[in-house]
Amino acid sequence: MAATLPGADGTSAGPAPIQIALIARPYTVAFLTPGPQHTPALRQDGRLPETADRWLWYLASKSTEADFPTPLEQWPDRTEHALRISADWSALVLRHGAAFLGHRADPAGTTSTPSQLHSRTVYLDALLLGSVQRDHIDELTDGLSGVFDGPKLARRVSALERHIATFRSTYWRQHLTAHGPANELLLSFQTQYRLAERFDEILAEAADYARLVQTQESQQIAGALGVLTILGLPVGTALSILQVLGAEGTVALTVALVAALAATALALTTRYGRLVLSSLRGGEPGD
Repeated sequence: MAATLPGADGTSAGPAPIQIALIARPYTVAFLTPGPQHTPALRQDGRLPETADRWLWYLASKSTEADFPTPLEQWPDRTEHALRISADWSALVLRHGAAFLGHRADPAGTTSTPSQLHSRTVYLDALLLGSVQRDHIDELTDGLSGVFDGPKLARRVSALERHIATFRSTYWRQHLTAHGPANELLLSFQTQYRLAERFDEILAEAADYARLVQTQESQQIAGALGVLTILGLPVGTALSILQVLGAEGTVALTVALVAALAATALALTTRYGRLVLSSLRGGEPGD
């Protein structure tokens, strides 16, 4: 678990920041209610100073200017995805942390605000859902990378497709509510980890593997039909000759079957026979 951030740039927070325990990935959500003396975070004459977004980035990144000195010209890129929840609150979602920063000092004696309540409920749900989606997409990516490890490709691809379908129907959502900041927080989290693009790549790659399995199965079916043809044609021809000649008895039948098997073995040594056997094994012609 990562240490939470009680404040940024010399400030102190009111309520303790929220900590989220993820699979081997600590994630910190900081909530800062500024006081009247925290002018860099407060609106001045209705305008939001540039220093407010810097504070927001410090909170979300769990760092200060001393940790990561940033040139002034880079600040717009770092804070361009800040969300304005309202005139009084902003939020920023980064890869390893998120922050909520107030822009108006709360009246004296105030212990809770709607934004504080939302940051611990629906807004937190959005971040948790994003983290679950990220972990599942990581698992799917690992599954794709090992799909050719060992035999029984069709079984592994089928299991992978079931995993994808379960994830898609259960967890893959890009809207948590009908409207509102929670959806924007979820989309911001997904953008940080490129979840939408990665899931599209997973779907495309899984479709390629499914087509490969289908092609192999078609080749094996065709090979099996070819083997039946090679086996059945000589036997059927031999039995037809016996019927035409009127030959009866065990000896005649045995001779006909031996001749048919010899013709089959000879046919399997031809290029067509080798192609049929190769298709039945799922290998390349000539193997």
